[in-house]
Amino acid sequence: MDNYKNDNTAKRYKAHVSILGTTLIHLRNPYIIAWWSAAFPGFGHMLLSKYLRGYALFIWEVVINIKAHVNLAMIYSFQGNIAMTKEVLDTRWLLMYIPVYLFGIWDSYRTTVDLNKGFILADHEDHRFNSFSLGPGEVNYLDNRNPLMAVIWSLFVPGLGQLYIHRILTAFFVIVWVVVFFYQSHALEAISFLFLGKIKEATTILNPEWLLFLPSHYGFSAFDAYMNSIENNKLFEKEQRKYLMEHYQSTGFRILKGQKVK
Repeated sequence: MDNYKNDNTAKRYKAHVSILGTTLIHLRNPYIIAWWSAAFPGFGHMLLSKYLRGYALFIWEVVINIKAHVNLAMIYSFQGNIAMTKEVLDTRWLLMYIPVYLFGIWDSYRTTVDLNKGFILADHEDHRFNSFSLGPGEVNYLDNRNPLMAVIWSLFVPGLGQLYIHRILTAFFVIVWVVVFFYQSHALEAISFLFLGKIKEATTILNPEWLLFLPSHYGFSAFDAYMNSIENNKLFEKEQRKYLMEHYQSTGFRILKGQKVK
């Protein structure tokens, strides 16, 4: 049950609070969103709450990247071993990888520009939206959250920051894939060997193709949790301000040039 039911009387809405999370639109820098799509296809769309498109691009990136050995080629290129870079790349998969990679960057930029325009119009319309949602499996509500705590939990395990700010869909997706990346890369086993002082074993056991997915995953999780906690706080404060003005402020109250006028 929600404290406000959408009656579809507005053309645009700024936010929607459900048991699966808080979805909102706000002003974003299109270049930053495009950069995240370049860092890892799908991340830009997930930042925009375009979940289905973001998940599809993310899974495409993982599958095609591994099949084409893109990460492995990057490692050899960093080492200056151009011959091995050419040797490991599988062009049968690589030629499918490039168009979708470019599409992800272009589409995230285009979508951000469109959503920015939509937010400006929705902000002017300033229609009501629900701020509390209660269901048999979960409860969600607008509230102030600490952005720093969201980052800290994301750095412990990607996805925990999203759980903290109640972005359930993103949290579930990020946590599942970080488990996959840790398992396939043997990163935790390598850390165990490092604690034991076995440097050679730690280096040998690592799978670099899967390991290279982790930095982007950690970075996205921390950035997404931080940014959305700030925007959720802004939305909460604005919703509270509007509620108090409508229910408790005198209709004759005015402020002109910094002075109260009754």
